[in-house]
Amino acid sequence: MAEMTDTATQPIDKAHLRGWFELPFFELLHRAHDIHRRHFPGHRIQRSALLSIKTGGCSEDCGYCAQSARHHAHSREPLLDTQTIVRHAAQAKAAGATRFCMGAAWRAPKEKDLERVAEAVSAVKSLGLETCVTLGMLSAPQAARLKEAGLDYYNHNVDTSPEYYGKVITTHTLSDRLRTLEAVREAGIKVCCGGILGMGETREDRISLLALLAGLEPQPESVPINQLIPIPGTPLADAPPIDPFELVRTIAVARLALPRSYVRLSAGRGQMSDELQALCFYAGANSLFYGEKLLTADNPDVAHDDELLARLDLQPE
Repeated sequence: MAEMTDTATQPIDKAHLRGWFELPFFELLHRAHDIHRRHFPGHRIQRSALLSIKTGGCSEDCGYCAQSARHHAHSREPLLDTQTIVRHAAQAKAAGATRFCMGAAWRAPKEKDLERVAEAVSAVKSLGLETCVTLGMLSAPQAARLKEAGLDYYNHNVDTSPEYYGKVITTHTLSDRLRTLEAVREAGIKVCCGGILGMGETREDRISLLALLAGLEPQPESVPINQLIPIPGTPLADAPPIDPFELVRTIAVARLALPRSYVRLSAGRGQMSDELQALCFYAGANSLFYGEKLLTADNPDVAHDDELLARLDLQPE
């Protein structure tokens, strides 16, 4: 049985992770909650808002994504102008978000588009919000330009295990993603990097995914845990959903393996009951996406989230 240690200073391997997954459910939650409280005292939740600033038309074939031009589910909208982005950011801040995330569906941004995004980053930063973007793959000079513009976080998920990756995506490799993360780190930008559950992967794949995330040096500051939202017209439209208690176990093991990271309940929260979300928060999730839309998918409305957090005595950061 896995021992109780402060995992912030312990090397994490698959054997550790497997042992945690195999703990009795409530023992695992107890351990995860204890580690969470050591590193995040108090009962606080970080709230981020996410806006699609350029939708659809992506050349990649990610099997979960409605924005791929290769699937039958995609819609297309051009890159928003800075004024529109800032208006959405101001609304998100007024609703209580502290971080504003901007997503654009590209394999990699062209230089003229990157300049427009950099302008938007600077404008959003001036509102007093943390800034985050996800734009696909970046070169080192592009990452440096975003840092210069004031970018705080770059999101680039590894999605799934190295072993399962090729069954979900074939137009780029996991190594391509890791090179972007390296460029982001070298530019001095914080990393937001997580994965997607419920794409047909096994528990062993989830163990391998968390081992990859925990082994990044340094570990990601923010780790979004997404549940697949099956979208008609995508290759994973008929993927079976992950068992809710397996989701909670994965959150708990993520907390143990990544003790200082913000673990975010991301896509798929609209399909979760309040009770399931409460279990995830107890297991170590301490961040959520806030607002009615996540790129192209629905999300719980702000009023419902405010009510849920109040019922759970969770305070916003």
